[in-house]
Amino acid sequence: MMDKEFVKPTEAQLKARRKRSIALAIALAVFVVIVYIGSLAKLGPGLFERAM
Repeated sequence: MMDKEFVKPTEAQLKARRKRSIALAIALAVFVVIVYIGSLAKLGPGLFERAM
């Protein structure tokens, strides 16, 4: 079996990857909040007035 050689990222590349990951996580969280608020707005105030 052949030994595989891997390229080791530089410190700058690791920092850039981390920043992209954080930006992606923030964007995903914002999207989830927007969808949640949109769902509540679409259901309207009647959502909280139903019988349990």
